[in-house]
Amino acid sequence: METSFNEAWNGMIKKLEGWLNDFIGYLPNFILAILVFVVSYIVAKYVRKVVSRLLKRSSMQTSMVNLIGKLTAVAIIFLGLFLILGILDLSKTLNAILAGAGVAGLAVGLALQGALANTYSGIVLSYIKHIKYGDWISVKDFEGEVVNIDLRAVTLKQADNNLVYIPNKQVIENAIKNYSTTSQSRVILECGVAYNSNLKEVRQVVLKALMSNFQELENQDDIIFLYTEFNSSSIDFEVRFRIDSTSALEVANAKTEALISIKDAFDENGITIPFPIRTLDISEKTIDTLVKKTS
Repeated sequence: METSFNEAWNGMIKKLEGWLNDFIGYLPNFILAILVFVVSYIVAKYVRKVVSRLLKRSSMQTSMVNLIGKLTAVAIIFLGLFLILGILDLSKTLNAILAGAGVAGLAVGLALQGALANTYSGIVLSYIKHIKYGDWISVKDFEGEVVNIDLRAVTLKQADNNLVYIPNKQVIENAIKNYSTTSQSRVILECGVAYNSNLKEVRQVVLKALMSNFQELENQDDIIFLYTEFNSSSIDFEVRFRIDSTSALEVANAKTEALISIKDAFDENGITIPFPIRTLDISEKTIDTLVKKTS
């Protein structure tokens, strides 16, 4: 029994000594592998900054510049990992990893179809010049300023400062309205006046009110005034003009100022904006019946 115990003990000691010798033998490789990883990480950060700085001088969008910078850094880190596997003499492990990566990639691709679609859409959006940082756009019933475009979503900052994250796939697949493609935005205002109004006078009052409140309007030709229809209680008109802003909030403020100026001008000139009125025609027999019931 004692002999067996001594043999087992000696075997364990030899095993530990072998592991210690292997560790000491591989210690320089471990130190070198750590140095390679640190250097790869530092080089990746430096190259990313350099690439981003160079690409920003071109006409490329900021989102695309950030994407290329990130991909460059990831490529350098992966190159460093491959060097580390070679230093640690894990070439067989590397082959096994590459073989397993193919199978795992297929499984992951099937499981992450939505995420991959958003990633691909994010790359496409980075190339599109019609959508860039600072643009005011409308997509999927959401409207706001583009503050970020990444590989997952487009971030919009709405007029109330709330952030909306729209998946890239939905942005690509749906219609996009970009208010920032021009330096101006159109304000559209609808109203109605009473049937006894002088329509020529109404037109002049509206044009004068708008020109006195908006510096962008140099003459009456900058304003489109159209009578649209004979409504049930009013004659309706529509007025359109442009302001020097692409912000939806500024458009809303301009519409508010236009409403105030037109209402004040109508009050000064005795022009009425009617509200719906319903007339009830009751026969005398019905009136007599109601009087008898109440008396």
